[in-house]
Amino acid sequence: MKRHLVCWLFLISSAFVLSAQNPASHKALTPLEQALIDNSRAFPEALKTKNVASLKQMLADDFFAVGSEGGLHQRSEILDWAAESGLKDYAVYNATVAELEDDTAIVTYNFIVSMPEGDTDLAPRYQRVSDLWIKSGEQWKLKFQQATPLRAID
Repeated sequence: MKRHLVCWLFLISSAFVLSAQNPASHKALTPLEQALIDNSRAFPEALKTKNVASLKQMLADDFFAVGSEGGLHQRSEILDWAAESGLKDYAVYNATVAELEDDTAIVTYNFIVSMPEGDTDLAPRYQRVSDLWIKSGEQWKLKFQQATPLRAID
């Protein structure tokens, strides 16, 4: 009897896991949502490759960020830091898009940071990031970003 109960519990839990992993249950991204997620992925890529020219095009003139340490950073500071960026590698996952208006959207995602060993200003490895994108003419610009460290229990 106990063995049958364990088997039933296993089958039921397996069904829940499989249904949660079913890609058909996830909403397909619109072209705009995919483009905005791609834009958000381009930001750390530009930092990793020290591509300041790309960042200048990507960031709004009045861009500012709240870093994972809680500090406020202006556009000029980000551009200066990008030339010396110690970002070794990164991963962006679980991205979602909230369209606020036709020309404004927020992209929120989880972010994993890899910095060089021995870096004394080591950023938290796991973060949740929110990007505010605004449409300027035909181009989307990053106007605001906030990075929040994730705790082990999150």
